[in-house]
Amino acid sequence: MAGVSTFFGELTFNKKVMSQKLSKNVYTKLLATIENGEPLDQSIAGDVAHAMKEWAVENGATHFTHWFQPQRGGTAEKHDAFISYGKEGEIVERLSDRQLIQSEPDASSFPSGGMRSTFEARGYTAWDPTSPAFLLEAGDTKTLVIPSVFLSWTGAVLDIKTPLLRSIKAVNDAAIRLQKLLGNKKVKRIKIFGGPEQEYFLFSKDLYDTRPDLIVCGRTLFGSAPAKGQQMEDHYFGAIKSKVIEFMESLDHELYRRGIPAKTRHNEVSPNQFEIAPLYEEVNLSIDHNLQLMDILKKVADDFEMVAILHEKPLGGVNGSGKHFNFSIGDNTGANYFEPSGSPQNNLIFLLSLGAIMLGVNKYGGLLRGVVADAGNDHRLGANEAPPAIISVYLGEYLDALLNEIEGLGKVTDKKMSEIYLGIQDLPKVAKDTSDRNRTSPLAFTGNKFEFRAVGSSHNCAEAGTMLNMIMAYGYNAIAERIEKNKSKADAKSKAIEVLEKVLKETKRVRFEGNNYDEKWHKEAAKRGLPNTKNTPEALELFLQKDAVKLFKDMGVLNETEVHSKIEIKLEAYTKTKDIELKTAVNIARTLVLPAVVDQLGMMAEAVSAVKTAGGKISVLGADIKVVNNIYAQIKTGIVSLEKEMAACEKQGDELKKAKAYAGKGMVALNKLRVAVDAAEEVVADDLWPLAKYQELLLVL
Repeated sequence: MAGVSTFFGELTFNKKVMSQKLSKNVYTKLLATIENGEPLDQSIAGDVAHAMKEWAVENGATHFTHWFQPQRGGTAEKHDAFISYGKEGEIVERLSDRQLIQSEPDASSFPSGGMRSTFEARGYTAWDPTSPAFLLEAGDTKTLVIPSVFLSWTGAVLDIKTPLLRSIKAVNDAAIRLQKLLGNKKVKRIKIFGGPEQEYFLFSKDLYDTRPDLIVCGRTLFGSAPAKGQQMEDHYFGAIKSKVIEFMESLDHELYRRGIPAKTRHNEVSPNQFEIAPLYEEVNLSIDHNLQLMDILKKVADDFEMVAILHEKPLGGVNGSGKHFNFSIGDNTGANYFEPSGSPQNNLIFLLSLGAIMLGVNKYGGLLRGVVADAGNDHRLGANEAPPAIISVYLGEYLDALLNEIEGLGKVTDKKMSEIYLGIQDLPKVAKDTSDRNRTSPLAFTGNKFEFRAVGSSHNCAEAGTMLNMIMAYGYNAIAERIEKNKSKADAKSKAIEVLEKVLKETKRVRFEGNNYDEKWHKEAAKRGLPNTKNTPEALELFLQKDAVKLFKDMGVLNETEVHSKIEIKLEAYTKTKDIELKTAVNIARTLVLPAVVDQLGMMAEAVSAVKTAGGKISVLGADIKVVNNIYAQIKTGIVSLEKEMAACEKQGDELKKAKAYAGKGMVALNKLRVAVDAAEEVVADDLWPLAKYQELLLVL
């Protein structure tokens, strides 16, 4: 790979290209929107559109597309050629200001959660200028990609990006409100930063092609435990195989060309599991980059005759894959509100930011669990490989002790204020070193940011980012309101410490410094009244409560109809996923596994006949045949039971009841069938077994 700086961002309409293609006046106005959050000056849209088109055509592009994030998951795009008619009827290449700002894809087949009928097909995509346009490559074909939001013709939210952008505004308003109360007039814009660490599996394409469950469902529905899995703990951070390092190098190269700052790569816990982590960026861009990364990851793997799997639990009995979402808040002055500094003023906002996030988690921790709830992540959360479904906050020993000290402050005096200020002046010296990485915590402070560790590997981090933003905005507003109530009785900074003292007492229940996997914590969390939703339907149900709907409405993120629509879409996705899994399981068991068991019985019957002919005893072989025959019967029974439960699930009245049925009896029936199929794998001859086994999937590339 040549020096990264020589080609970094070559497929991106970045600031360097903008400065070359746009006039100084237009560039300055566009930069004000990108960097300062100012509304887009509509008068410059034509110049920007022309410059984008010229750059794209120069680089071989023939089409453009508005790239958006529908609520079904993933991304979506509709390509249009640059061609249009000129004044004399001739064909010219053009991208108008109107085409840049807005497009109208047919929206009839996108989920709307009951907000509109199928015949109400009109939907609009609108350009998001804060995320740079880029070129999509497919062989020699290039397409100009314009990151966009997606709304119905009535303005209802149909995507995942719009709520994120609205939540950023909510944090901006709330944090600036608090800063002004503290006398800080330099803060003009709040910046949210994100950094999603992406875990994934690589499997041999030849082996993958033998697994209909992996192909259709993204995960194996059956599979006996391998002799060597991850128990030796020799894969984590181990030497990377030559083929994999070549793949990683090629992946990095493609990411760098798109301006995606991939930083770290390494082996993960399970064999054939890996991780890639980026440098941190502003949250909207970091999420758009992660969505591109997931797509590029699969394409590059295919070039190496491998398949990249992003499902949260592709193999049973070994670690699944998540996505640690690193989250921090700062402002235009360069301050990071989650990073202690030598300034008591900055450390005051640092402590208040800790208070804000704990206020939000205390009130809405169940919703934070809910945004990472889906059929795939249900296999990870709470399974001693990922954070439990109980949302708590980990701060580290030193910070926890300091907050305990503030919590017991009592009446604020000048002397006590001085002592606290001395304490927070020492924070930058010790906080990073004493904030250990508690890998069992779902929301852990790690020196200058929080890591939200419950996000699934296939997820769009926009939903986690939206909820973290709303939690922070709620906390900042709550603290500001309390300071404003009695501001006249003391200066704002002293009053802020008094408020913080009360906040820490109120939120003590969400702070936990121990092992989140320990059963004792689960019992303790129940005593504290912390929600512990075991599966997706239970978690999503929390969004339908009045205070949850009110939060979305008050923040200007979603209205009540949009919240209910969102949950309806998620529940429907859950039930469809389970329906596909159960049907696939029945198909595999009936058409692949049972014939293999029959072949095994036939081979054993031939052996019995041969032994009889030779005059030998058949008692042992007879016993083995009985075992295999019983397994065959168990599989047959399991198929019938699973089909019965599938029918029962589909008869449920609404999506919530249906989802609960699939999560309950549906999964019980699937697991019973799995036990029988996995038992068959243990006794059927290797050359008769139709599916690649775990041992191969984990060790062969």
